[in-house]
Amino acid sequence: MEVFYYVVFGALSAVVAGLELGKSGKDRVATTSAFNAFKNNYVLVYSLMMSGDWLQGPYVYYLYSQYGFDKGDIGRLFIAGFGSSMLFGTIVGSLADKQGRKRACITYCITYILSCMTKHSPQYKILMIGRILGGIATSLLFSAFESWLVAEHNKRGFDPQWLSITFSKAIFLGNGLIAIVSGLFANLLAENLGFGPVAPFDAAACFLAIGMAIIMSSWSENYGDPSESKDLIAQFKVAAKAIASDEKIALLGAIQSLFEGSMYTFVFLWTPALSPNEEDIPHGFIFATFMLSSMLGSSIASRLLARKLKVEGYMQIVFSISAVTLVLPVVTNFLVPPSSVKGGSISFGGCLQLLGFCTFESCVGIFWPSIMKMRSQYIPEEARSTIMNFFRIPLNLFVCVVLYNVNAFPITIMFGMCSIFLFMAAILQRRLMVVSDLHKSSTKAQEMVGEDEPLNP
Repeated sequence: MEVFYYVVFGALSAVVAGLELGKSGKDRVATTSAFNAFKNNYVLVYSLMMSGDWLQGPYVYYLYSQYGFDKGDIGRLFIAGFGSSMLFGTIVGSLADKQGRKRACITYCITYILSCMTKHSPQYKILMIGRILGGIATSLLFSAFESWLVAEHNKRGFDPQWLSITFSKAIFLGNGLIAIVSGLFANLLAENLGFGPVAPFDAAACFLAIGMAIIMSSWSENYGDPSESKDLIAQFKVAAKAIASDEKIALLGAIQSLFEGSMYTFVFLWTPALSPNEEDIPHGFIFATFMLSSMLGSSIASRLLARKLKVEGYMQIVFSISAVTLVLPVVTNFLVPPSSVKGGSISFGGCLQLLGFCTFESCVGIFWPSIMKMRSQYIPEEARSTIMNFFRIPLNLFVCVVLYNVNAFPITIMFGMCSIFLFMAAILQRRLMVVSDLHKSSTKAQEMVGEDEPLNP
């Protein structure tokens, strides 16, 4: 493997280690032992849940191909997963608010374990059922756990600012370190120990079962709106009304869909972008490098949040930088002459793109704890899971369209489209900051008028 990959990985490792070890008093927030115990419990559970997810990633496509399915068949399986998340996400989100977030988290574990079990069957229909179950589980993973955390954090009377500490630590470990270790562990099981491509799915089921046991034994239940009078349709109406009546929530949903849609599209595009002529690139090592970049981003985010910088302000810069990084493949395609030789090592243009992609992944690492912080501020508690899954409808629709047409457009067009979406996210983020500041000013003025009224005869 070329020295370039080691240099990039080593440089990122040094920066991440330096940031984590070099935190000053300004970067640390004084908390209580009760909060630390609560935070550590959640981060442990979240890491187990994410390990169950990350273990499956490297071998999903490979397993399907080993069962003899072609690219079209595999594409339809992936579309089924995202389509399932889009169709059933709002329903399971509403049920989480209504029936309890702890129950929803347990349901995630059971659903994903069943999805893992289907991987033992080579029958297409069984695998399709597994993808549908996986789509439902994904909706719960990205809504129920965060909703439970925010409600439980507030119920226990912890400082609202401390939420960002839990978010940053969960992303640093769950979306960074755990992803790297899971990828290496999956490779160990499937390749080095010779258990085959199904083994990582069995390991994922074990980690999910351990996490479910911790949830059942240590988590208390909390709800959005537990009133008996509200059925599922009523929950939808509450969520839809909140989005329609509050511009801040609508803007937040649009920003999330634009960024995550671009992020998931990037997942499908980075391999052909770095190896357009079938260059020999170390996919696993590059994936680990991306995850290390994400850890760098979450470490930066923890510092920004600890210093109480305005999230709405710095995220405009993050979205703009991410837009520039995804336009790199378009630029290098024009400025750097493509090689006509098949195979070989990564090209000079590929090296530039890899550096840009690492920067994009750092932006992803900043995005997650920051968007979680904004969601905790703007989304009403009574329909939190429902609204969060409403946000995922355009996201999943967009990804399904991209998957269906992935071979219909040149890769430069796809990256250019993602770059435009990210610039749009930056513009909407600016609008969200303006609206939020106006709302705060208006609320403060009303409070001052209310305090003055008793003084007037």
